[in-house]
Parts: sequence; structure tokens; C-alpha cells
Amino acid sequence: MTILAIRHTGIVVSDMQRSLHFYRDLLGLEVWADFTDDSETLQEITNVIGAKIWMIKLKAADGVSIELLQYLSHPQGLPEPRKACDVGCNHIALQVDDLDALHEKLKNEGIIFHTPPSITPDSGAKVTYCRDPEGVIVELVEIV
Repeated sequence: MTILAIRHTGIVVSDMQRSLHFYRDLLGLEVWADFTDDSETLQEITNVIGAKIWMIKLKAADGVSIELLQYLSHPQGLPEPRKACDVGCNHIALQVDDLDALHEKLKNEGIIFHTPPSITPDSGAKVTYCRDPEGVIVELVEIV
């Protein structure tokens, strides 16, 4: 048995419109699916009885996807912000073509960054971390 590919990263959100604005409108990911599911199969897979989930799948130019999930049946508030050193799934990394321009655009939209873009010690990339509307750490990388 072999893993063939990374299919998607799932992010549970409290406000789909706010997260959609970030991932689609600001980062430029393309929506390729938008649906609601409350099937018995979904409830069994997630182990969330009574789950009704609004899902929007977005893809990058290379086809890799991010799946936004809003549990309509189980509303949630914002969690405590994760630190970059917290154990568990910690961040997603997105490769971009012009990090300085994107950093400026996102900063003007009120997106919070840990630091301005910096060149990595090996000089192979320019990198920064920001937070999505739910506090998820998003690493933005430009190969230089």
C-alpha cells in the first residue's frame, strides 16, 4: 500500500463567509465544490451525531485543495489561538509567486502576520506566517 497524494487539508470554521473571503478573495483559491451534507454516512465518519456540515472546497493552481467545513448543527466560537510550537496539526503552507505584494494586500485587509517576509537561512525561499480568520497559521512561501 502506498499513499498516492495529499488530497486536501480540512479547516473547521465558525463563519464560512469570512473564511471564504480570506481563501478565495484574498489568496485567490478557486471554489470547485460547495454543498451541505447531513447524511448518516457523514455522521458516522465524523463521529458527530446530528452533524450538518456546509463544505466548500477550494483549489490552488496545482489542484491541491483546502476544504472549509462549517458545522451548522454544532456552532462554534473561535478557539484560543495556537502557537507555532503547539503539538498537532500546526499550519498549512501555500506557495505564492509574489510574497511582498501578497503581504501588502493582506496587511491592508487587516490580516495579522507574525513578521514581515524574510529570506530563509539557505536563501532558497522568502517566508512569512499569518493567521486566517479562525486563527489557523498559514505559511506563505515564495521560492527565490
